[in-house]
Order: sequence, then structure tokens, then C-alpha cells
Amino acid sequence: MDRMVDIYPSRIYDRPRLIDRQDPVVYPGRSGPLTADQLAFFEENGYLFLPAFFDEEETARLVDEVNRLCREKAGSTEPEVIREAGGDDVRSIFAIHQSDPVFASLCRDDRLAGVSAQILGSDVYVHQSRINYKPGFRGKEFYWHSDFETWHVEDGLPRMRTVSCSLALSENNPFNGPLMVVPGSHKTYVSCVGATPEQNYTQSLVRQEVGVPDDETMTELVRRHGLVQPTGPAGSVLIFDCNVIHGSGSNISPYPRSNAFFVYNSVENLPVAPFGPETPRPGFLGSRDFTVVNRQP
Repeated sequence: MDRMVDIYPSRIYDRPRLIDRQDPVVYPGRSGPLTADQLAFFEENGYLFLPAFFDEEETARLVDEVNRLCREKAGSTEPEVIREAGGDDVRSIFAIHQSDPVFASLCRDDRLAGVSAQILGSDVYVHQSRINYKPGFRGKEFYWHSDFETWHVEDGLPRMRTVSCSLALSENNPFNGPLMVVPGSHKTYVSCVGATPEQNYTQSLVRQEVGVPDDETMTELVRRHGLVQPTGPAGSVLIFDCNVIHGSGSNISPYPRSNAFFVYNSVENLPVAPFGPETPRPGFLGSRDFTVVNRQP
């Protein structure tokens, strides 16, 4: 694939840069489950939290499946299964929409795929899916980052036309390392410092050190926008823009935390050659299966 002009350069300068977003946040052209007020909130803040979005019975079935997968993958050497640094605890399982029938069905649910298509103004496919586990006492942090920075540099997503849906499969409370969001940061692209090592994903999935904002930039963004920590019961959903800065702390509480993530990308934003390394990340991280998953209007 030929390389495009890069309007969101990163990892090429010797100092971090802040670049104004050049893409819409909410794209026109699609109706869907969200109200005008919800879309306006998402446009301004880059996220939307929907507590208890799935009912208790649905959520219980998904929790059972998440727990089953964790037990099944405990000794797995598959590349899709990521473990905590220096331990055997499962940190993440990727490509669950391709390997597991329960999550293959869930990624097509209109409450997730339909909402994403409404925000992105087009049909969508799943660019990435995963379960993140954060066991009590031992679950490590996910450091501050913009997903788009990685998906752009390492996967080749050209524009900001991608959203994530994070479904809580345990209570997310202030003690167990819930996701924190810098609201409004999605309108500024952080061009990070540091060249991309070969096969960077083998390290970054355990602890991300390349493609993360520096301390001064993070301090400035939080000074401008503040921090929010959406928390709620299992079955809650956090929808967030691909460029919003977010992260989560370690879980030293006794309360385990697990979330299922589906990353929906517009079919009008298909990946090209990566804007950093020559070779894109493997398909379980950046899918090249562009099958539409939302219901057709």
C-alpha cells in the first residue's frame, strides 16, 4: 500500500507537539439510539457513560463467558493472550469477536454497533476487540495514551473516525483501577517523542512506553480539561472517541475488574500502510476483516 500524506505525525520530532484535530467528532448522516443531547455531550467531551446499559441477566451471561475464557486461556501460549509483566495472570485476550461466539454476537448488538455507526456516520467494522482483566491486588496499570496515536502510527488508520465501547463485566469502582478520561482532550492530537521499535506491540501490550504523552503535556491537558472517572455497576458501557486521552491505575484493591472492548472503525476509514513502521501490527490487534457489523438502515 502506498503511504498517504500524514496529517497526524507522531514519533518523528525531538519534542512533543500539540496538533489541532482536523476531523469531526460526530459525523452526520446516521440515526441511531443516542439522543441529540447525548451526541452533543460526546462531541464536547469525547466520551459518554451509560450506567447499567445491559440488564443483569445479560450481564451475568457475559460475566460467565469472561470467567470461562480466563480459565481456558490460563496456560495458553497464543499471541492473542497477554500476561502481566513478571507473572502468569492474564492481562488481555484479543480478537474475541473472531474466536468466541458469545462476543461475536455481542459486537453486532445494535446498542454497541448501532451507536458507533451513528457517531461515525457510516457502516462500521470491528478494528480490534479484547477483554482486559485486572485481578485484585495484582492488576497493573494501562498508562495514559490516545488509542488513535497507536492505531495511526502502527496500524495505518488514516483519520479519527473510530470509537471504542467498553462494557464493564464487573463493578468499576474508585478502588479497582477504573478508566480515567481527560474530557475534551480528543480535540488535540499529541504528537509523541520516540521512534517505534520493531514489533513494539510485544512490549506495549504489557506496558506502553512509546506513543505516550510526556509528563508536561499530560499536566497541561489535565490543567485545561480536568479528569473524570466513570464508574458504575457491571453492565455499564463507556463509549469514547479514538483520540481522547485515557488510562487506568493499578488495582491493589481486593476487587477484580474486567471489561470487554470493541473498537469500531468506519468503513470509510480503512487502514493504509502504517505511518511509522513498515509492517502493520498483526491482525489480532488491527483487523483486516472489514465485514460490516451494524444493522443496515
